[in-house]
Amino acid sequence: MDRLVLSDEQWERIAPLTIGRPDQKGSTGRDNRMFVEGVLWIVRTGSPWRDLHEVFGDWNTVFRRFSRWSAKGVWWRIFEALSDDPDFEYLIVDSTIVRAHQHAAGAKKGGPEDQALGRSRGGLSTKIHMAVRGLGCPVRFSLTAGHRGDAPQAEPLIEGLAADVVMADTAYDSDRLRQKIAEKGAIAVIPNNPSRAIKHPLDAQLYAQRHLVECCFSRLKQFRRVATRFEKTARNYLAIVTLAAIVLWLR
Repeated sequence: MDRLVLSDEQWERIAPLTIGRPDQKGSTGRDNRMFVEGVLWIVRTGSPWRDLHEVFGDWNTVFRRFSRWSAKGVWWRIFEALSDDPDFEYLIVDSTIVRAHQHAAGAKKGGPEDQALGRSRGGLSTKIHMAVRGLGCPVRFSLTAGHRGDAPQAEPLIEGLAADVVMADTAYDSDRLRQKIAEKGAIAVIPNNPSRAIKHPLDAQLYAQRHLVECCFSRLKQFRRVATRFEKTARNYLAIVTLAAIVLWLR
């Protein structure tokens, strides 16, 4: 395979964060790089797991190992190690809708809501809620069913994250969120809802930087497995999004 996702330098950054190392004995230490590349091939191309190129090994073995790493939080651990952004100035919050394939329904445990799936006229959908730093890379994200509102998800996204300014669009204009931002010692740069009686000032120049979160979503959706949800469980789809976010930080 000529089209691998990771360069040698990028792999060296994440290799120590994987469960096993090439110099260890046992199945967890076997060729971690080709395993991770196999998963990234799926994330990038959006192909079914059964179509995984044979160079990466047996598709079912790779899938089961991917799912185990998802359950153990390995992908998230790698992401957290890479996303230590020293830029505390901007924190930008937004969400995006992802259409779910019909095969994403039917998880054995939990209903659609438990698996972050919502039903509407357009079919099944999932919403990705994300906080982005001033560098335009994600620092925190979560999943809900596609019909869920944005503002209630913003508080856990910004909790514990330092920032001088928190930006969001009109959908996040709530007194509760503005109070939470003020408690952080940050400035809320959020346009006023037209129904608001008392208007808050808006710094238009700062708000122009909100495009960074839109650019982040655009880059994430270049990974086809992110742009369309095929995973039945929210845990595995969150792992897919996490892998794409890891690649953004490595770049």
